[in-house]
Amino acid sequence: MTTKLATGLSKGTNSAAVAIEALLQAKEKLGECRVDLSMVYSSSLYDHGVVVDAVRKATNNAPLIGASTAGEFTEERVEKGGMAVGLLCSDDIKVFTAMAQGVKQDPEAAIREVVANLPGNVVGYPHSTAILLIDGLSGVGEEATLLASYLFGRELKIVGGMAGDDFKMEKTFVFSDDKVCTNALSVCLLASKMPLFTSVKHGHIPLGRALKATRTEGNVLYEINDRPAWEVWKEETAEAARKRGIDVELLKTPSKVAQFFTNYMLGLAGEKEEQHKIRWPMGINKDGSLNFTCGITEGTVFRIMDGSDLEKQISAAGKAVMIARQSAENAGYSEFAGILVFDCAVRQLMLKDRFSESVDRFKKIIPGVPLLGWETYGEIRLEPGQFSGFHNTSSVVLLLPNKATS
Repeated sequence: MTTKLATGLSKGTNSAAVAIEALLQAKEKLGECRVDLSMVYSSSLYDHGVVVDAVRKATNNAPLIGASTAGEFTEERVEKGGMAVGLLCSDDIKVFTAMAQGVKQDPEAAIREVVANLPGNVVGYPHSTAILLIDGLSGVGEEATLLASYLFGRELKIVGGMAGDDFKMEKTFVFSDDKVCTNALSVCLLASKMPLFTSVKHGHIPLGRALKATRTEGNVLYEINDRPAWEVWKEETAEAARKRGIDVELLKTPSKVAQFFTNYMLGLAGEKEEQHKIRWPMGINKDGSLNFTCGITEGTVFRIMDGSDLEKQISAAGKAVMIARQSAENAGYSEFAGILVFDCAVRQLMLKDRFSESVDRFKKIIPGVPLLGWETYGEIRLEPGQFSGFHNTSSVVLLLPNKATS
């Protein structure tokens, strides 16, 4: 049997009914195949406990992972305020799930707990990929990702995302089997006979000079070049913003500031100079400090990035899946069971009515393949040997070959 992914997407007012509708869509596509893993990505509008219970009962209690979201999509359409369900069936992939709470207070303890509850090397399945889902407001996305890479103690690819809540910024949830928790992380370990292929891409370019984070604490950036962070941010972006009709001194309300930050983010240099890793400022505190979705290390040198070119943002999605496909083809895989996408919620804010064009790029590069995607508060992609795996305003792709080579 080959690997098979099937998807469903629904929207409504009744949590159980919406979950069952999305699930039945996926099961119809899956046919007679058993369900080895359910993936559930649900808007904050729904009762997640009810959703998880409904899916588990209808799949004979198959392992389940998922999270609350800020948008959902499949190969059929894009939705907001909906629920996307993916069902995986495979003889070439073994699935293991685990969850730990208290991630905000102690991400290391949380990672150690899930590692202790997951198997080591699985005989006959030499490749390991982890899907890591984290409370989107915990502020420990980078820390948890790096700890997972280290504490699993094996060659491990990691992809995933930070849970969302439709930009309410109040509470986010992750799911694991029957559990629905906030301040938690959920891990799904995929042990496979064939490699799975990952990639990441964003559409930002550096705006100006290099800057230094001179005072930070956790995920809060207090000072840049020994001055209040927000004051420096305004100065550095004022000219570019003015060309777009924005006066930075008039950005007073949280909504206007949030929209401004969708285009002007923090960029850390990656392995190559042109490969910046994006960090999203979620908001401004009264003292002018900035909150991020992961820790910002004191002394970090960065640049403010410009993401206002919508064509670059749209094409980034296509480039992400193209990179994953090329890696797969280089390894001898040309047929695929599905595409899993962890896409930044801010990209949806930036692109607005054009967001569906971005999703279309995934489908154009690998047509006719099931696609399951959701909008995150931060994206995760870490390959063995890399030293940073957290991203913002990016598209992360996990590409599933449909069978192991003989």
